Amino acid sequence: MEIQCRVLRVSRAGFYSWLKRGISKQDSERQELLKEIKLIHKGSRGNYGSPRVQEALKKKGIHHNHKKVEKIMKENGISAKRKKKFKITTDSNHKLPIAENVLNRQFQTEEKDKVWVSDITYVSTEEGWLYLSVFIDLYSRKVLGWSMSSWITAELVLNAFRMAIAKRGYKVSPLVHSDRGSQYASDMFVDELKLRSCDQSMSRKGNCWDNAVAESFFGTLKTELIHNEKFKTKKEAEEKIFDYVEIFYNRQRLHSTLNYMTPEEFEMSDLLKEKELKVA
Repeated sequence: MEIQCRVLRVSRAGFYSWLKRGISKQDSERQELLKEIKLIHKGSRGNYGSPRVQEALKKKGIHHNHKKVEKIMKENGISAKRKKKFKITTDSNHKLPIAENVLNRQFQTEEKDKVWVSDITYVSTEEGWLYLSVFIDLYSRKVLGWSMSSWITAELVLNAFRMAIAKRGYKVSPLVHSDRGSQYASDMFVDELKLRSCDQSMSRKGNCWDNAVAESFFGTLKTELIHNEKFKTKKEAEEKIFDYVEIFYNRQRLHSTLNYMTPEEFEMSDLLKEKELKVA
């Protein structure tokens, strides 16, 4: 005890007084907040930065200033994963017919299944490349259909589209927007759209901003999952991508565009509103 007092340069009486007082209320609250932040960050698979952590705290009834949350995270080395650039996968150098850019960057819609956007990306594994195609509803940002394959073909896109159709019901006929890739311009895919009475829209040549929502999803997927993994097999990659899309992204991840709701929550809240209006 004498040694501790000398190191701290305090008297024995002062040291014992400090021990009796214990941790202050402010420090105790800070430790509790840090505990909640760590739980949320872990639950987000290490993906949330301070804005989403703060929104998740609000959902738990814990309200704190954003700067305080940000400061505590910084002091404890808690941060979101960093984004990296990735290259475009689809090939637009072909002579197949090109659809008009009907969407024209109108990325907000008030109706479910009015517009679906799609794109293709690649995933590196020790067994070679794995290609992923997705279809996303612009209304809720929910990934409706997805398909993975070792080959980047029209069938890859078609399988993802058919999954989305099956999930939503065969009566839906959304506007389908994509880039100018040959997979989307193929007879196989175009004929399927006609069969479903779906209009088609394509981005302008070399303009990734025309398909920003799909591009953004892949950027998020790569930042939050792919760039942090080394997949030994394609099957391993498929399983982890399935888990990310269906379990985390659609049902757990807070989306800033949706007022920090998940895509699933957003659609459910809209369904509840519809029921309330019918009752009224």
